[in-house]
Amino acid sequence: MRPQVRYEAACSEFDTAERCAILEISNHEADPAVSIARARVAVGGTTAWHRLRGTVERYLITRGRGEVEVGDRPPAAVGPGDVVLIPAGVRQRIRNIGDQDLVFHAICTPRFHPECYEALE
Repeated sequence: MRPQVRYEAACSEFDTAERCAILEISNHEADPAVSIARARVAVGGTTAWHRLRGTVERYLITRGRGEVEVGDRPPAAVGPGDVVLIPAGVRQRIRNIGDQDLVFHAICTPRFHPECYEALE
């Protein structure tokens, strides 16, 4: 890996079947240990139940209010500065319960590959 800066402004957001918008900030072969994406869930939206095979995920909430469900745990309220730890292979979803977009960074180790995503709905 070589030193570099990855600019969020240089990335393009795209909608997903998971019912959220994703902006891949850093997900490259040169840095296989981790990927970072910004996720955005619209007001009233809920992501689809899913899990990641072989990948640990963390949600770092940066804006808005949500309610997250991970595994068999009861729903938990989350807001800016909160971190949700999601072990590999554990089902998850998050719902926007606020009056603005819910925005969080999804930090995956090892880095996210589409093949590790498993839809559960």
